[in-house]
Amino acid sequence: MMTRAAINAFCATLPGAHHVVQWGDADVWKVGPKVFAICGWNEGRDAVTFKATDLAFEVLQDAPGIRPAPYLASRGMKWLQVFDDPGLTDDDLRAHIVTSHALVVRKLTRSQRRELGLDQQGEPDQRL
Repeated sequence: MMTRAAINAFCATLPGAHHVVQWGDADVWKVGPKVFAICGWNEGRDAVTFKATDLAFEVLQDAPGIRPAPYLASRGMKWLQVFDDPGLTDDDLRAHIVTSHALVVRKLTRSQRRELGLDQQGEPDQRL
């Protein structure tokens, strides 16, 4: 699994993304006011949490090293957490983070997208 530093470096490359530290020591990645990725939250081991498409949530929620995200999924949200090996390959994890970012961008208002320079963003890859 990607390291926390690698996940943070990747998230920083996404359009309009910004970083805050919340909930103890979690690295929280947002676009506008909305969260698209979280690194932390797993008893001494790095874990990454992201918003998933309906299909990805159904397919991956029981895969080894992946689970519905604590707190978020219990409230009916389609969020997954990669918390252990084998989890996802680095390429697949990056693809899911990009999709999470796009899902969140799509939920922003037009004015928020315009302010962030994201007018053309927000169409997630529905294959994931």
